[in-house]
Amino acid sequence: MLPLFYHSILEKYLTPAQLLTLQMLVWLLQSQKQVRIERLAATLQLRILQSSRRRHIQRFLQIKALSILVLWFPIVKEVISRQLKPGSQLIIALDRTQWKEYNVLMVSDLVQKRAFPIFWTLLDKKGASNLAEQQQVLRPVIRLLKRYKLIIIGAREFHSIELAQWLHRQHLSLVLRQKCSTTFREKRQPFQPLDSIPVQPGIHLFYPKVDFTQKKGFSRFNLVASWKGKYRGKQEDEPWYLLTNLPDLKSAMAYRPASYGVYSKRYGIEAMFKDCKTGGYNLEGCQASPDQLIALMIVIALAMTSAWLKGKRTQLQGQEKYVCRPQEKGRNRRRHSKFWIGLSGENWLIANDCCWEWVESMMS
Repeated sequence: MLPLFYHSILEKYLTPAQLLTLQMLVWLLQSQKQVRIERLAATLQLRILQSSRRRHIQRFLQIKALSILVLWFPIVKEVISRQLKPGSQLIIALDRTQWKEYNVLMVSDLVQKRAFPIFWTLLDKKGASNLAEQQQVLRPVIRLLKRYKLIIIGAREFHSIELAQWLHRQHLSLVLRQKCSTTFREKRQPFQPLDSIPVQPGIHLFYPKVDFTQKKGFSRFNLVASWKGKYRGKQEDEPWYLLTNLPDLKSAMAYRPASYGVYSKRYGIEAMFKDCKTGGYNLEGCQASPDQLIALMIVIALAMTSAWLKGKRTQLQGQEKYVCRPQEKGRNRRRHSKFWIGLSGENWLIANDCCWEWVESMMS
């Protein structure tokens, strides 16, 4: 279910009936793990015809208040303020994913090992985004989170020196992965491709104030060439080349030179996309229109953050052992994320309510 502080925000923008519909949809997402409107209508507990329930959901997804800026941004701001103090470092990831015919450009907040969507848009084309589209999704997020020290990270798709220069002018820290074919040069040296740098597994190099690409008119940036050593029997196929304005290797690697530090937190995005798809809400099975998809993603974001907050509270209270097997012999890390614990805990409580008479009989 939605946290109580969500209600105090949502009731400012939704009517009582709309808020109840939203609560039921979030509950259905948690229990059914399906985002298809047909499936939601089949299990929505309204005593009307199934076709009427379907139209009820469709009408709800069309209300003006169900928008990212109006409804979701106030909740994002409140959730982050409860986790971090103003002035704290906040890592923001820019990424793009393809869900069937939908091309989604998304900005996410990386908290611990999990990413949560902040702002997203559907691109009306296939393939990579351009600078204007990247600026379009970043601007509202930068305004929303101006009280924090933002570090913007991006995968190789967002390697452009124009994006780096624009972020630098906004007085933001950045770490953007570069293609190995990108050229660079140190002072008074000829340009050379990044893959000419002699870096081996376990080695991390830092080059201050280098020129990227042979285009003129851009400021210099720092370069990190890093190749993670073998870990748990796995070896990265190639080094990472990172453009950054962070001042040194210690800062760029987040005080852990043996890891990818700040940029390694990008793996949380893959976990988030998995939560949206096969690992959580099966978004890839959605057949909604683009406008309905944007609204459904708001409902998913509400459900996802609710599950994460509940899982975090469950762990702090030491109650996760009632929901899952937290650890196993020979395994150092937890078996399940806070999101999984919160999602499964909700289902355990629902099943407990349905089966309580049987449970009482067994206990007696």
